[in-house]
Amino acid sequence: LCFLCLLLSLQMKVDGKNLLSACKLAFKICKNENNDYIVQNDRLLDCLLEVLRNEDLQKNNEAIFYCMGAIKFMSGNAVFLNEMVDKGAVEMLLQLMKQINNIRESDTYFSSLGHLLVQLTATLRNLADLAPARCQLVCSGAVSELCVALEQRVDDKDVCTYIVRILSKLSSYNDFCAALADCSRCYILFLALLNKHQKQQDLVVRIIFILGNLTAKNNQAREQFFKEKESVNTLTSLFQTYYEVDLNAQTWHHDRAGKGENHLKHPSEAEDVLIKLIRVLANLSIHPSVGAALAAEHHVVELLVTVLEYKSIDDCEELVINTATTINNLSYYQVESSAVQDKKLHIAEVLLKLLMSNNMDGVLEAVRVFGNLSQDHEICDFIMQKKIYQFMIALLDSKNQDVCFSACGVLLNLTADKNKRAFLMEEGVIGKLVDCLQDFGPADWQLACLVCKTLWNCSENITSVASHLGGDTDTLLVLLTSLLDEKLVLDCSLDRDVRGCHKLHWEREFRPVAEKLLERIQSHHSFIPAVPVTPF
Repeated sequence: LCFLCLLLSLQMKVDGKNLLSACKLAFKICKNENNDYIVQNDRLLDCLLEVLRNEDLQKNNEAIFYCMGAIKFMSGNAVFLNEMVDKGAVEMLLQLMKQINNIRESDTYFSSLGHLLVQLTATLRNLADLAPARCQLVCSGAVSELCVALEQRVDDKDVCTYIVRILSKLSSYNDFCAALADCSRCYILFLALLNKHQKQQDLVVRIIFILGNLTAKNNQAREQFFKEKESVNTLTSLFQTYYEVDLNAQTWHHDRAGKGENHLKHPSEAEDVLIKLIRVLANLSIHPSVGAALAAEHHVVELLVTVLEYKSIDDCEELVINTATTINNLSYYQVESSAVQDKKLHIAEVLLKLLMSNNMDGVLEAVRVFGNLSQDHEICDFIMQKKIYQFMIALLDSKNQDVCFSACGVLLNLTADKNKRAFLMEEGVIGKLVDCLQDFGPADWQLACLVCKTLWNCSENITSVASHLGGDTDTLLVLLTSLLDEKLVLDCSLDRDVRGCHKLHWEREFRPVAEKLLERIQSHHSFIPAVPVTPF
């Protein structure tokens, strides 16, 4: 009976106190999940949307608040979400948000409308789960209105949380992420929120997640964020704060573990922030000038190294791998002021634990860092002293292209030093390189090129092929001859674009090095075997 009275009141378009009473009743009915079977009525949603569409915001803001609250409760039911989208709820809510955003802070209604904005943004967050709603949010310019609301309500944690939840959800989609990246003031807003709500983990982790998505593929976004005032200091401050929280928690958990209580394997809240924050640093460091500047940030590098010192990959795999990836990105920049270069030996020492772990993803990241650092003779000496070179040679047997490529990069740098080649030759590096070339040749011309460059170093000052290459000579000759056959790179089974890229790598990278290597070997080898070439 109450429900019928409610419908009748709304359909009669009552106003004033009667409208307020009707909206309060709708709010009360929709709030109770036991009433879902009653609420599943087209007419109620239509009536509530009609109130939002037609009523004056300033005159009936309390009634609109309860009306919006009722719609928010309905949006928690998946049955209603599609209906809301079909009935134009997304555009209607954005129009209402625009009206709220136009109310000045000095206005009497400004504060009370914050409560309405909480209901509105909570509803939009539920709608954002639907693809058609996401499309409408992009097309309707939601980014601009959400940023305005965020800017005006920076002190309202509830409003900020819901808006950030919406942006967090939508930033996972390329079209919306591009639209958000184009909103230049979003970076200033996010930094302001991070500084204001630094201890609010639920808010911080989502903002950092958004920044990670914005900087994942967009070089302009990387540069723009980095250039914002205090951007690096804000990230560093957050890093320090949550590192300390995590370190204290880890000490507590270790104490508990000593008493027989197990630590949960999934990331803690502090670890989650660190994972996403370090991802942002990794993304930023891809940009050449930003990466070079970050490599010179001693506090950032110190914190990254500290994470690898106190955190095992068994404690939190994603955190450790993200950290190693970031150090790898920063180690690429061979600049005078590089903090990575200053700490290179300490970093190499810390990476040994990761290098010797049973986690192949972790091993790969550690090898990549050594690939960059081994351009320095001190690191090469460290690798020889600690016998890491033996491990690098063994990794060529991994049958993993990425691992082989990175390990080969380290070996290339080591073989550039004639005094170190003998040790590598004794460990059978030639045979492993030839096997690697045989395994991956036509499938990865960049790896094949790297193998040939390493073999070129190994064969420098060659006087006798037999003494240098031993029993691998004939296999290598056959391999190089076959891999230099252009028919191999015109594999018709490949997609045209892939085939074009494949051929480009073969022509520009592999062929020049392989031809020189083949010529060198042939000039010191009197007999070229007539071995039939097996197609790859």
